[in-house]
Amino acid sequence: MVNFNGDLLPDTAHFLNHENRALRFGDALTETVRYTGQSLLFWEAHYFQMMAALRQLRMDIPMAFTMEYLEEEIRKTLKANALEAVPARVDLMGIRSNAGGVDLLIQVQRLETAGFVTTSQAVRADLYKDYLLPAGGLSTLPHNNRLLEVLAGIYTQENGWDTCLLLNDRKEVVRSLEGPLFLRVGDQIRTPGLAGGSPDTVLRRQLLEWGKTDTHYQWEEAPISPFDLQKADELFSIHPVLGLCSITDYRKAHFNTKAATHATTVLNEKAGVN
Repeated sequence: MVNFNGDLLPDTAHFLNHENRALRFGDALTETVRYTGQSLLFWEAHYFQMMAALRQLRMDIPMAFTMEYLEEEIRKTLKANALEAVPARVDLMGIRSNAGGVDLLIQVQRLETAGFVTTSQAVRADLYKDYLLPAGGLSTLPHNNRLLEVLAGIYTQENGWDTCLLLNDRKEVVRSLEGPLFLRVGDQIRTPGLAGGSPDTVLRRQLLEWGKTDTHYQWEEAPISPFDLQKADELFSIHPVLGLCSITDYRKAHFNTKAATHATTVLNEKAGVN
C-alpha cells in the first residue's frame, strides 16, 4: 500500500496521470527516513530538511504539513503494510501540484536491521566522467531529476563496478552514487562542502556535528580532487538508509574501513539504536 495525499492505495493503483509534474519534469523531491520498528530516526531533522528543500524549490507548502501530521501519515502507511513493528525504509515524496500546493506520496519498504550496519564485502569504484554535476545549488537537494545518476549507474553496471564517484563542473569529486563522499588520510577526514554540490543530507550533518568533538579523527569540509583518491587511506559515503558505505578499491588503490566502522557505531549511539 502507498499513501497519496492521505489516501491508502494498493501498489497497483493508477493514481498518477500524464499531467503529473514529477513524471513530466522531475518537479518533486524525496526525503528518505529510517524507521526502527518503533521510531523514525532523526525525524525532526528530516522534517525540517524536507520543508527547507520544498521552500527552496518554491513549492506552496500546505498548512497541514506539520511534523505531527506527516508522522501520523507515515505510521498509518506502515500499519497498512504490516510494518509498524519492524525496521523499514520510508520515502516521503513532495510533488508540485498542478492545482497549487504539494501532493504527498509515502512509500515504505521493510529493512533487515533497526540500526545502521557496516559491510565487509569488497566495493570497487570508478570515476564517472561523461557528465558533470553543477556545483552548489540544486545538486545539494534530494530532487527527483536524477538523470546523471541514472546514467552513472548504467555505466557502473556495464563495466562491472559496484559504485561510481561523480565530479562537479569544477572537476572536484563530490559524491558517490550512494551519497556524500568522505575521504580519510591518516586521522584527517574531509568531505566536499555544499558549495561544491555535495548532497545536503541529515546523516551528513549528523556526522559533521559529531565530528567537532570526535577524539579519533579531525573532520573538515574541503574539496576532493581525483588525484586525492589514489593517496587516501579510506573512502566512504553515507546513504540515508544504508548508513556508511565503504569503498575498498579504486583502480589500483585499496582502502580499509576503520573510520567508517567507528562512525557507524557513533551514528547508532546518536540514533539510540544498537
